[in-house]
Amino acid sequence: VQLQACGGGLVQAGGSLRLSCAASGRTFSGYVMGWFRQAPGKERESVASITYTGDTYYRDSVKGRFTISRDYAKNTVYLQMNSLKPEDTAVYYCAARISISDSYGYWGQGTLVTVSS
Repeated sequence: VQLQACGGGLVQAGGSLRLSCAASGRTFSGYVMGWFRQAPGKERESVASITYTGDTYYRDSVKGRFTISRDYAKNTVYLQMNSLKPEDTAVYYCAARISISDSYGYWGQGTLVTVSS
């Protein structure tokens, strides 16, 4: 079972990036998928999540700028990030959990997003 995140990079403030997280080894169609991030010297924080029914959650600081979505056929979850700010700079991780009452048990490797001012 593996989650593979990609799509990070260096972008100027105001720019956009789309992160992808492809799942392999099993189908995650019934799972809650989430994106987290960890900035240097800070704790990891939840960014967005999406249930198998498509319900979404966003932390306040990214509402209106980030969009989480999933492609069931491709077993992939995306994070579209627009109007990026320097404070969005972090390593972004994708994760999966069976339900909203469970902890995230599957994690992908991080992908670095750097936003320059």
